[in-house]
Amino acid sequence: MKHQAEEKLIIDRFEGDYAVCETPSGGHIDIPKNYLPETAKEGDIIYGSRGKYAVSYSETKARRVKINELLKRLIKE
Repeated sequence: MKHQAEEKLIIDRFEGDYAVCETPSGGHIDIPKNYLPETAKEGDIIYGSRGKYAVSYSETKARRVKINELLKRLIKE
């Protein structure tokens, strides 16, 4: 898949030397782990392209809060 400038991705999981990332369209692409910051983990939102990626900690935190709120609502029902 061709990367666009400043592409937004979500790290779904790690497999070997790659991070499997979800694209905005719902597909998946593999990014070499060495292209990511050492602190990157599953669920992080990352931006970048062509070997340079950075974690958006504020967007990742907001996404995790939203997911936790949805889970709490589901558990109450």
